[in-house]
Amino acid sequence: MPQGKYPLLETVGFPTDLKRLGRQALPEVCREVRDFIIDKVSENPGHFGASLGVVELTVALHYVYNTPYDKLVWDVGHQAYAHKILTGRRKLFANNRCYHGISGFPKMAESEYDAFGTGHSSTSISAALGMAVAAKMQGEQRHVVAIIGDGSMTGGLAFEGLNNAGIEKSNLLVILNDNNMAIDPSVGALSEYLIKITTSQVYNRVKNEVWNRTERLKGIRLFLQKTMIAVKSSILRRGNLFEALNFRYFGPIDGHDVNKLVSTLEMLKNIPGPKLLHVITVKGKGYKPAEENQTLWHAPGTFDRNTGERLCTRRSGQPPLYQHVFGETIVELAEKNEKIIGITPAMPTGSSLNIMMEKMPSRAFDVGIAEQHAVTFSAGLAAAGKIPFCNIYSSFMQRGYDSIIHDAALQNLHVVFCLDRSGLVGEDGATHHGAYDVAFLRCIPNMVVAAPMNEVELRNMMYTAQLPQQRTFAIRYPRGSGVTERWRRPFEEIPVGKARLVRNGSHIAVLSLGHAGNFAAQAAGRLEQEGVSVMHYDMRFAKPVDEETLHEVAKLFTRVITVEDGAVVGGMGSAVAEFFTANGYKVQVTRLGIPDRFVEHGAMAQLQAECGFDADGIYRTVKEILNSEF
Repeated sequence: MPQGKYPLLETVGFPTDLKRLGRQALPEVCREVRDFIIDKVSENPGHFGASLGVVELTVALHYVYNTPYDKLVWDVGHQAYAHKILTGRRKLFANNRCYHGISGFPKMAESEYDAFGTGHSSTSISAALGMAVAAKMQGEQRHVVAIIGDGSMTGGLAFEGLNNAGIEKSNLLVILNDNNMAIDPSVGALSEYLIKITTSQVYNRVKNEVWNRTERLKGIRLFLQKTMIAVKSSILRRGNLFEALNFRYFGPIDGHDVNKLVSTLEMLKNIPGPKLLHVITVKGKGYKPAEENQTLWHAPGTFDRNTGERLCTRRSGQPPLYQHVFGETIVELAEKNEKIIGITPAMPTGSSLNIMMEKMPSRAFDVGIAEQHAVTFSAGLAAAGKIPFCNIYSSFMQRGYDSIIHDAALQNLHVVFCLDRSGLVGEDGATHHGAYDVAFLRCIPNMVVAAPMNEVELRNMMYTAQLPQQRTFAIRYPRGSGVTERWRRPFEEIPVGKARLVRNGSHIAVLSLGHAGNFAAQAAGRLEQEGVSVMHYDMRFAKPVDEETLHEVAKLFTRVITVEDGAVVGGMGSAVAEFFTANGYKVQVTRLGIPDRFVEHGAMAQLQAECGFDADGIYRTVKEILNSEF
């Protein structure tokens, strides 16, 4: 870092240093924080646009509140880079999201300033309410602030928290960071409602005049601001949603005017009870390319900060992303089958459902950040004779678990769940790893759980899943590239519950599930060169498991290795071990996969190696087992 490039920021180790600078220095601090984020994220990729949008809000919060005694709870932690920089982690930020570096999200174990760990959306209000109620019970004069944004207010949990907080007398402030964006533009009635509030010219003109004319008369300003609560319902021609939930509503105000934010927050500190401050921000603020293409610059990878050229673009000749294959394949299938519908909760670009949304807009739905609704909406479509493909990131699907059981599987409805980002996902870390889907789906009756080893298998599983004889069907696949360039081939039906022999062998059996089978194939090829003969099956289905193949394997081998990019507890390996035990086979099963602990962040290859199911890990395990037998 060039000496003197951030002269004020370099003096700020913690919020106490920020307070010593005084209000007049805050705009310059904001400029330096923003430049620091741009510099560092251009070299070390991370979530970009969301953190740029809250620089002024973050500086104002730490200037006004006594953190960490006062609690700041960030919703969807990719807003929290400025927060981390101002709370003792500026020098560590170069290793943000790197293996053994700091987390890209708030993490309680990392800093006392991280009041609550957040990686998924819509959790902040409920968590902050819990803290506020605890403070009240303990007689503490503690302020608690939930900062919710990037589309998170559409999550059902956020409304549950608002509903409960509205009847409490706790000192809770909710800041709605309204940039009308999640990763893609926000959708739904709430988004339209907020737009109507922010674009009411009459109300905003009157509010600004009141604010400006009473700047030095704080008592009068407070009285008039209370009066404005009644006025705004009349001007907006409807009751305010948040006031209907017993929140005192303030705003909307400019989220990039740091001094206005400081004045507002200082005033709100003196108002008891639940309050909501509506702040308008621009995602990607201060970096033109990010402002102009907010979806692309949510997490752009490395880039040239001077030109805006992205440096992590894919090269021609690389195998396609599994996500791209999904997006192209669902369009092909939908063109042949008019019953097929696409659904995603706020991830159209990430999942590549945006391809269908562009080509078939009446048959593809972004339902906002609302995973449970996405599942039950899909079940309703299936009950009416449609075949919904519900695409949800694996770790997000955890939030819709009850609906999978109660609304889809219990009624044996023909819903196809496409679980994107299954397995280890890399730098996003423990909050986002899709480790548990096989374990939590395998125990559900009427459920098929499949995982492709490559892109062709993904296409064929999707084709199979939409056939009339199928019912509730889940297909899990990883983040990132597959293994073959020639993936667009004629569709073939895959017999449900039937494994595929990849390599015949006589010394030991390796049973793999999904993309991790490619690591097993690499290890088996290396072992064959050393005279070790490995029988390798791509199981393809964790449920129903291929019992015929397992009978055959149990009769030929006493040692079996299972490989999967998922939790070893309850995963495909557990299914294999259960089968051998139930049928009286004396087979020792060594399960490789994600261990029974939360795996932190890092590059995919680093984490796969740490967990021991990469090609080297499988190779070592085979050698250790065979050597122990002699």
